[in-house]
Amino acid sequence: MKHLSIDRLHTQFAAGTTHTFPLIGRMYTLTHSDATGDLYLAIGRSFATTRLNAMRDEVLGEWKQAGQHLASFIYVFVGSKQMGKEENIRRKQVFEQELTLALEAIRYGDRHFFRHFPSCDGSPILVHFTSEYPELNRTETYGIPYMYR
Repeated sequence: MKHLSIDRLHTQFAAGTTHTFPLIGRMYTLTHSDATGDLYLAIGRSFATTRLNAMRDEVLGEWKQAGQHLASFIYVFVGSKQMGKEENIRRKQVFEQELTLALEAIRYGDRHFFRHFPSCDGSPILVHFTSEYPELNRTETYGIPYMYR
């Protein structure tokens, strides 16, 4: 399992976003470079769609209300039926292997936010694997942000 190399993480805050604002509606777009291994985290009020590529191997996240509490919702695109079931299964396995690194990157890249809102460190992380195959289209709990510091 890979661990975060902080010198390879590049964090950018979109206009209107600070280390502590907003809380509800705070969105993350995590992409990477296959060539360099660098990770790019954009934090804003919307997903950084200009950073997405045809492979759709990004990790998206946002803070939302889940009943009475806040939760971190993470989204990954496993695939479509057009890609085939085996490719969907392979992509889900890759995401599962890399999610620890991705969650470490988000937690570290937004560490000042977590210092300002320590209760968020104990909020659940819900990862939704998006697939057109019902058995792969599911939401799983991945602990709390504190686990990825």
